[in-house]
Amino acid sequence: MIPELGALIEQVQKNCHIADARHARDMTLCTYLLEMREFYRWEHGIPHREAPPRADVSRWIAEREGLWEELYEEAYADLWLGGERFEPFDAESLNRLLLPAGLVYGAGIGRFGKPHFFLARLDRVENHDGLEVLVCDCEYARDLTALPAALQGTTVVVRREALRQWLGEKAETWDLKQGDGAMSRALKAYRYDSDPAAALEAMAHAEAESLILHERGEHRAGRILGPTWETMISGFTHRRAEILARAVRDNWADCLTTLPTLVERGALASLHFWQANFEGMRLALFPSLAAALDDWQASGDPAPILAAAARGREHWQSVALSLLPLAREQGEAALDALTHDLAPIAL
Repeated sequence: MIPELGALIEQVQKNCHIADARHARDMTLCTYLLEMREFYRWEHGIPHREAPPRADVSRWIAEREGLWEELYEEAYADLWLGGERFEPFDAESLNRLLLPAGLVYGAGIGRFGKPHFFLARLDRVENHDGLEVLVCDCEYARDLTALPAALQGTTVVVRREALRQWLGEKAETWDLKQGDGAMSRALKAYRYDSDPAAALEAMAHAEAESLILHERGEHRAGRILGPTWETMISGFTHRRAEILARAVRDNWADCLTTLPTLVERGALASLHFWQANFEGMRLALFPSLAAALDDWQASGDPAPILAAAARGREHWQSVALSLLPLAREQGEAALDALTHDLAPIAL
């Protein structure tokens, strides 16, 4: 560890608070309250399945919103380490000092233009397809919405603590409904009914591998799309246009890497979990894959998944490449309009 760790945590956390002050209340009320509850759980070290006290959470939310009011107008602050100053989004330079000390700093822009920052302990480093993969564990600073994984240039960052939180939320939702379906099959495969804590830990390990596969697919797609794609995304002001573009690339990435590799590995639990989270715009765009997954469930033969992924690799590459000139020539409103009639691009 480094002697300035405490000061660095405070610096990063303040930037996290500023990001939350500007963007947290862009969520729907239901999502906001859920995220705030989980953030409270993280700050206070409350384990999954243990309900935080409602009165304490309500009081904490009021205090946090008061802090946000104070910080709303502040600029993101530079970070100081070892007598050097770093811009808050220059994670690459800061990590040159932090990685040898077993720490990882993350900074980037997520969905709908929201900045994300975090500081965590490094668990391990891997290399795949020219990508450096940083797997993090215990987190010391973070913002409200903890992204389990992200691709930043040629670096993939996987946050196991954020992943555990996300998995816990998924399992908790299932606990309330106890329905059949892919999530039920996934939890059964991980033996969640007999030992929830051990199951979530096993899921965090296995699903971290699934996240790495997805980000490897994102990287492969990005090499074909080039930097123009990220420029297009960053310029969007219409949420529906951004949701569409991200769903197209997500589907392409999973067809390139995630699904074929999970099938090859015989990772049935991860395939069940992937199917349980195949929803929203991604599902609306790719109904033929949903049908292939159902065929697999009925027969136990993964061949329909591989066939659908093979078709998807060509189709989603073509669609993604077509969105670039469409956005350039007709503006993001053209992509927004596509979300109201997906037939021309759905598979």
